Amino acid sequence: MPIVSRHVVLSITACLTLATFGCASTQPTSSLSEGSEATVNGIIASIDTQPWTYDGNAVVLLDTATLGQVSVQLPARWNLCKAPPVDVGSLVVGQRAKAVGTVTAEGELLVCEHAEHRLMPAD
Repeated sequence: MPIVSRHVVLSITACLTLATFGCASTQPTSSLSEGSEATVNGIIASIDTQPWTYDGNAVVLLDTATLGQVSVQLPARWNLCKAPPVDVGSLVVGQRAKAVGTVTAEGELLVCEHAEHRLMPAD
């Protein structure tokens, strides 16, 4: 095979390979099933306790490698939960964390319903 033809074939092969992998989705896909129990590990992206002022759920957003962003819901009324209260003061944006809870919607986890539910810094 002449050198020019070999370069053309190699160039076309490289372009096709890049096009194939370039079109593949890089967005994580969720495998959380509503109503199931889940454990999620990630990096804290934000902490919003403002909803607690009107009896809503505080929201801690975790950026995960496999599920994308997961919204961890922390109830205002811990006395109605079986889970121990989360020490939100020990959480910091950018910190690795682990959440255990019930999946309530796509990309959403509620820490409340069971004694083993929690949100805590990961080691």
